Amino acid sequence: MILPPIIGEEERFIDICDGFIFSGGDDPVMEQWGIETHLATTRCDTQRQKFETTLLGQLSQLPDTPVFGICLGMQWMGLLAGGTLVQDLELKFAEHHKNGTHLVSGELGSGVVHTSHHQAITETGSLTIASLADDGIIEAVCDHDRKWYVGVQWHPERTENEELGQGLFNSFCKAATS
Repeated sequence: MILPPIIGEEERFIDICDGFIFSGGDDPVMEQWGIETHLATTRCDTQRQKFETTLLGQLSQLPDTPVFGICLGMQWMGLLAGGTLVQDLELKFAEHHKNGTHLVSGELGSGVVHTSHHQAITETGSLTIASLADDGIIEAVCDHDRKWYVGVQWHPERTENEELGQGLFNSFCKAATS
């Protein structure tokens, strides 16, 4: 089900859902973390950001509830875990990540993924790096102390590689139903 960003309803949604996917979207408004938002960003809707970061914060207290972050969702995960975000990748990286495909490898598997981002986590806070791009950009994070807590910078819904695309959704669904 698609959850509307209704502030104050986070606990109700937690009660009725077995797992949560935080999808891609516009860029985080960094003032929430005491940092000025870069001029090159497309600011995330304020209500969406408040709702999703509040919900994700509450889910941090529920280690048995599966969470899957995609692109912006992974960035929320990293920021809330105490990580840092580069708000506008240097040109040499941006050309590689902004639109298209590239190779990733790590504990989630190896292969070509579909990508569309100009921001990236540079420090993961309490999370573990799960995949890197071939140029060293962090492409996936996880928390091994939780049942299933994975964030990917790429777009698995557009990735043809089974393991790094549909396979991640299958693994998430299995965790949510077990």
